[in-house]
Amino acid sequence: MHDKPDETVGALIEEFLTARATRKPSPHTLAAYRRDLTTVAELVAADGDASPLRLTVSTLSPKVMRAAFARFAAPRAAASVHRAWSTWNSFFTFLVAEGVVPGNPMPAVGRPRTPLPRPKPLRGEDTPEELLAAVARAEGRQRDPWPERDLAVLALALCAGLRLSELLALRVSSVAGRDGERRVDVAGKGGRPRTVPIEDAVDRVLAGYLDSRRFRFGSRSVRPDSPFLVDRQGEALRRGGLQYLVESCYRRAGIGDRVPRGARLHALRHTFATRLAEVGASAAEIMRLLGHASLASSQTYIEVTAGQQRAAVAANRTNRALSGLVKR
Repeated sequence: MHDKPDETVGALIEEFLTARATRKPSPHTLAAYRRDLTTVAELVAADGDASPLRLTVSTLSPKVMRAAFARFAAPRAAASVHRAWSTWNSFFTFLVAEGVVPGNPMPAVGRPRTPLPRPKPLRGEDTPEELLAAVARAEGRQRDPWPERDLAVLALALCAGLRLSELLALRVSSVAGRDGERRVDVAGKGGRPRTVPIEDAVDRVLAGYLDSRRFRFGSRSVRPDSPFLVDRQGEALRRGGLQYLVESCYRRAGIGDRVPRGARLHALRHTFATRLAEVGASAAEIMRLLGHASLASSQTYIEVTAGQQRAAVAANRTNRALSGLVKR
């Protein structure tokens, strides 16, 4: 039985956010948690005399939460309602674990189903090859060109499908295996490890990068426990640095207009998955290689590929000629 039925919602929200902060979420994520919690609490308080954050947790019954979410949902998009529902579900899960409440009322509160985000691969049939060719060339305009490092980043994203966080987590020892069976050991999202096989061409690109790194910083810079990706000072590459590196690769290749908005580095991973689907990989195979938590996420690549095939057929100019001969 819980022992804090009169604890205020405001105090419990602060406890929850403190607990979440240990997971190192971004400031934007914490702000979104706070906004979702306080906004719904305000809707609960609208039916009573208490201020939103002075509500007692004992008032948050399934009936009360359903009514508050019904009002919350009315003017908002499904994705916003889904996010707020998840935040409150996490909040109540925390309260149950802390012994504050005996149960979580959120399963009794309906939530909208949101469609999975659509993949955003690079546009253009030969765009990945153009990108790799351009980056492989050292340009005089660069202050300190390092094409071997830049090419290694693109190869790992385009040919192994690694996320930004996974690239940053790689160590030198993450690339392992004997000849013909080389692989990358990936620390995946949600703590799920996976292994991605790499072909000889990718292995040679990665080996060439490590050789160039030995030349720049010495053999000690490529010890097995060293970060795999480093900046031009030999320090571990950080998130902003990696994002800037990929952006600069797009600029050098002149393909900025072929990169979907909001995808950037993720467009390379989506290109990897889409090309797997194009050659007949199953959703299960794509799921294992990309480290998806659900088969539904992987299925979207196969569906997109089918759409691209239909678009290619529609682009056949014979179809346009035929349409002029056939009356509707």
